[in-house]
Amino acid sequence: MSFFPEISKIKYEGADSKNPLAFRHYNPDEVVEGKTMKEHLRFAVCYWHTFRGTGSDPFGPGCAVRPWEDGTDSLEMALKRVDVAFEFIEKLDVPFYCFHDRDVSPEGKNLAETNKNLDAVAAKLKAAQARTGIKLLWGTANLFSNPRFVHGASTSCNADVFAYAGAQVKKALEVTKELGGENYVFWGGREGYMNLLNTNLRREFDHLAKFLHMAVDYAKKIGFTGQFLIEPKPKEPTTHQYDSDCAACTAFLKTYDLDKYFKLNIETNHATLAGHTMYHELTYASSYGMLGSIDANRGDLLLGWDTDQFPTNLYETAQVMLVVLGQKGIGSGGLNFDAKVRRESFEPVDLFHAHIGGMDAFAHGLKIAAAIRKDGVLNDFVKTRYATWDTGVGAEIESGKATFETLEKYMLAKGEADKNVSGRQEMLENIINRYMK
Repeated sequence: MSFFPEISKIKYEGADSKNPLAFRHYNPDEVVEGKTMKEHLRFAVCYWHTFRGTGSDPFGPGCAVRPWEDGTDSLEMALKRVDVAFEFIEKLDVPFYCFHDRDVSPEGKNLAETNKNLDAVAAKLKAAQARTGIKLLWGTANLFSNPRFVHGASTSCNADVFAYAGAQVKKALEVTKELGGENYVFWGGREGYMNLLNTNLRREFDHLAKFLHMAVDYAKKIGFTGQFLIEPKPKEPTTHQYDSDCAACTAFLKTYDLDKYFKLNIETNHATLAGHTMYHELTYASSYGMLGSIDANRGDLLLGWDTDQFPTNLYETAQVMLVVLGQKGIGSGGLNFDAKVRRESFEPVDLFHAHIGGMDAFAHGLKIAAAIRKDGVLNDFVKTRYATWDTGVGAEIESGKATFETLEKYMLAKGEADKNVSGRQEMLENIINRYMK
């Protein structure tokens, strides 16, 4: 049975194509900087927005037309949804998918029944992966939707909730390993606070660290060798989330001796909510060897919440790929479309339009980034701008040989610092504009 009978496999037709159901820039076999686009981009479809999203918002219920849905969260519907998901992913020609445990499988009346449901769906997912060659980029546990997590999961004031969350992650890790997941993600959906008046902040940080160390220990025990990832987000649903941005996450991981086990899964819309650009967040993470994977979306800069729109901005996608190419790839991570079609885009075909646009935007951005790198315009300028650090007093400072005393002696003899040179921001922005075609 076909759930998208009017859609054929999406193919590359080139930049001149007017076919809305074809790729104009994403050619999976095209080689860029020694690797194919498919290898560079490692696209993934997210299970939650794509196959569970209904288009609901605070002002109205869902209006998405999904002929395969029966309106229930039953195990039978979950098993059917696997067929829907893999037909969609196959036709889109994407190599990976991602899920939360509750996206793919319903909760039961107790933990034992919930785990049994997940095992049943995991068995079907594994068979679908074997049949199609589609792989699991990462799995994770939903530790935020159920009312038990009203005060958080690992940071809850209720120790029983911490225990339940641990049991849930244990199972999610087992399933992720069984399905060959290449990563495992922690997103602290409610790991934060609404009000400091009722919060023991340091105690909650300590509990979060203990929870993550338990996950590391259990992964070693069962032989899960995938990369652990933390996904920063500053707020929403809490007032302040503990994984607020890349800098906060990196500091937390280093403080609690977790940085050797974790990298970051960075989302564009979360970066902007934190008051940063995606370029900043990726550059920060990459600078410290912490960039592990990317949730590819965008927000609406006129709105103050997480809109999770599909990426279309070539400046952003080119910047993302400049960072990824600069660190020689994304490793076991990928570009996961944690994005949802708009409420007004309610027909099944809109799911294809959205993903095609996002994939093309990143393929185009990849080509732009590679061209910029080939010409060396940014690297050459930056190298020249920091040239005073390569020799003389700059080299002594960086090597640790300089002291305040030696710096004073140097400046007393010299009298005044050399003149600064212009940062040439406008020139560089103009140069980048040349590649936007």
